[in-house]
Amino acid sequence: MNLKALREQKHLTQEELSEASGISIRTIQRIEAGQLPKGHTAKALARALDIALDSLKNTDLTTENRDYSLIKIINLSSAFVTFIPLLNIILPLAIMHFRKQYNNLTKQIISLQILWTIVSALIVLLTGFLKISLSLSRHITLWAIIALILINLIVILVNAASIDRNKKLYFKLNFNFF
Repeated sequence: MNLKALREQKHLTQEELSEASGISIRTIQRIEAGQLPKGHTAKALARALDIALDSLKNTDLTTENRDYSLIKIINLSSAFVTFIPLLNIILPLAIMHFRKQYNNLTKQIISLQILWTIVSALIVLLTGFLKISLSLSRHITLWAIIALILINLIVILVNAASIDRNKKLYFKLNFNFF
C-alpha cells in the first residue's frame, strides 16, 4: 500500500496529514508521487497515520503511478532520438516529468541512457584518437557511431519487450544517476 492509500484509508486530506505530521504539503505530494520518505519525515508520517515505521518503509510508494504503457513509451522515446546526443536523455526525462512517472523503472531507463551517452562519447573520442595515431581508415569513427547507435537501439527494444512481458527491464544497472 502506498502513502496516498494509507492517507485515504484514514480519511485524511493532504492538508490534514500535513497538520497532523508537521510535514509540508509539498513534501507529502512528492512522497505520493514516488519519492521515498526518510528519517524524520518517515517517522512523523508513521506517527500521524498511527502505523509502524516499518510498515511505512515497506510500502511500495511508487507502484501506484506505474503505467507500464507509458513507461514503455518513455523507453521507446529514446530510440527515436538515439542519434542526437543528449536528446536521448532529455526527451524521456521530459515525458517522465510531465506525466509524473517517477519510479525505479523510469529512473533506470534514464540512467541507462546517461551511461550510454557517456560511454559512447568516450568511444568516439577514442576512435578519433586511434584513427590519427594508428593511421586507420577515416571512416572508423563513423562505423563506431553506427555500431553504438545499433547497440543502443537493441537495448531499448529488448527492454521494451521485457516491460511488456515481465513488467521489468531486461538490461538494468545496479545504480541510478539520480
